[in-house]
Amino acid sequence: MSATTQADTGPVWDWAAGHGPVTGALSATTGCLAVATTGAAAGMPPGWVLAVGAAGAIGHTVTSIRDRLAARTVGTRAASWLVGAGWTTWAMATGPLSWAALGSLATIGVGMGAAARATLLHEEARELEAIASAERQVARELSAERRQIAAEWVDRIQRVCGVTVRVLAVEMWATGTGFTIDAELPPGGITYDRIARESARLSADARLPHGCTATASQGVDQGRVLVDVTTVNVLAAEVTYPTDYGPLSLHSGIPWGLRTNADEIRAYLREQCALVVGPTGSGKTNMVHTILAGFARATDVLTWVIDLNAGSAGLPWVRPALDGSGQTAGGMRPGVDWLAASHEEAALMLDAAVRIAKHRKMAYQDLMSKANTDLLPISDRIPQIMIVIDEGAEILASSDRESRRLAEKILEVIRIARAMGIRTVLTALGATGAVLGNLMIRREAKVRVALTGGETEGMDLGKQFPGSRGLRVDQAPYKGAGFMGTPESPAALFKSWRILPNQIRDIVAATSDRHPTLDATSVKAAGPDYARRWDHVRTAWMRDHAAPPAAEQDRRQGHDDALNLSALREERSAGPPSEDELARRFREQIDAQFGTASEPGHPAPEPDQPPAPGLNLSALRNEDNAARQAALALLLAAGPDGTGASAIARALSDEHGTTRQTVVGWLKAWTEDGTAVRVGTGTKARYVHRRHAPGASREE
Repeated sequence: MSATTQADTGPVWDWAAGHGPVTGALSATTGCLAVATTGAAAGMPPGWVLAVGAAGAIGHTVTSIRDRLAARTVGTRAASWLVGAGWTTWAMATGPLSWAALGSLATIGVGMGAAARATLLHEEARELEAIASAERQVARELSAERRQIAAEWVDRIQRVCGVTVRVLAVEMWATGTGFTIDAELPPGGITYDRIARESARLSADARLPHGCTATASQGVDQGRVLVDVTTVNVLAAEVTYPTDYGPLSLHSGIPWGLRTNADEIRAYLREQCALVVGPTGSGKTNMVHTILAGFARATDVLTWVIDLNAGSAGLPWVRPALDGSGQTAGGMRPGVDWLAASHEEAALMLDAAVRIAKHRKMAYQDLMSKANTDLLPISDRIPQIMIVIDEGAEILASSDRESRRLAEKILEVIRIARAMGIRTVLTALGATGAVLGNLMIRREAKVRVALTGGETEGMDLGKQFPGSRGLRVDQAPYKGAGFMGTPESPAALFKSWRILPNQIRDIVAATSDRHPTLDATSVKAAGPDYARRWDHVRTAWMRDHAAPPAAEQDRRQGHDDALNLSALREERSAGPPSEDELARRFREQIDAQFGTASEPGHPAPEPDQPPAPGLNLSALRNEDNAARQAALALLLAAGPDGTGASAIARALSDEHGTTRQTVVGWLKAWTEDGTAVRVGTGTKARYVHRRHAPGASREE
């Protein structure tokens, strides 16, 4: 029973509450007085009171023992019943209302309250001691496990790396996939990379499962090292993109996947560009969709996508929001703000980005001054523009005229737009010198991803993650697995989420009302190219059965020099000609429209005869022969060390525009006819001219 207070009625007794030491003693003494007074007035035999008291003492003793209470508590409860029953029996015989009876009852009540209070404190102390004892037992067991881990790894690091460390702490990961060792390096100038470079040997010595590693990184100071040991392979399993499509912010980072300890890894792109590398089949396209999903969820990011491969990277994020005519339907906004699938549209987009960056620098001077920063304050009112360029690194390395123009615009955006909130995410098929050879990309793209998928060709991790040691392609042989490094976290293994097509549709619908709108200042700078980006003419290619952008443009321009196949269809309506007649007419159209130069060994046309209109295939043949002869000269100049297809292609790309696939065909043909000899296998295969092949005559 306890008293509570209400605002209107005052104190109210809570009769359902349990008794404390004071209320329990008061209840017991008043009960004894009531029983004694009633029994004396009614002539009740006093022996009945003793029987009830004995029964109560026995009952409380049994329940107290069942509840595993202390012996002091059991004795106090039994004594309270017996003393109360004894006083009641004596009071009924002598009179309960005498001063002696009342005084003795008050004394008994005070004693009961004091005894109850003492036993309550004792029970609480016993309970706390039991909890503490259990915690100490768990701590002892965990401490024993950690001590064993520490001892094993001190011995292992000494045996493998030749470094004697002192373990200061062992932290078990909450995900249960491994642990981190915090160790102190020995005196004498030993640094953490002495251990980091032996990651593979440490992993093998520890008999870790495939996909698990022991990687060393910097500690709290230069005399400490952190060793992350993964014991569960989280790279092998396919992990679906989280179904929580809650809002994100550019400033709090965009999650791109999971580390080997199952923690999210985030990309911070306010000032950084990103480079994602992955060969065919490694999960690069899925990674692009993961990136676009994070940008769609962000409240301060607008996403522009350039994909010259029919816009395939951005179409799944646009189509759910478009109706049959290519216009936005039902108020739903596309998951990306602008999609370019042709060189022309990409040029419009990049030009608009440059204009926005330059205009923002002038228009927001007061805002940046008020915020005391030289970086434009990005928010939902002034969003950052993230330009995702699928295979953009190949555009930068390409030698054709249209790609070179786009490359210049991409580099200009990267160079001038950092402070004004326009950044890029480039993808590439391989981490090669041609991709990473641009200084601007190496300097600005500090967020880097390499999806390996077990592919070794063209995956030079040392070039993509300079300074990182112990990274091997065979550590991540799974689709969607690879390495990711950011300025905030060193390059290490990670797993990209698997995002399904129905999830893309769900994300577009869930985030439609979350996308920011481009600020009025930037809209003015972008001009009509941006305002009309969703016009029917410019989105016609997005509809089903529409021609690709380039074909649509060619059709609108009306090329008159194309084959007139419609003429054949028109003549067929007059009467079906024979198959020989159709073939003859088709050959005549080809000869008329695409006449070529004379084949070698055939007479050339007369000097006064006008050249036949059409393709000059001989020019291509001559250029091809010149490139082939140059490649053969490079093979001969390589000497006994030989060379490879990639090196030859790089040397010829500027002058002849030769691709690696073309060089591979030449080398194969030369190997078959004996001009070249292949030495080595796999990634170490080289081609040597027969003059420098082992055993070849030097006089040849």
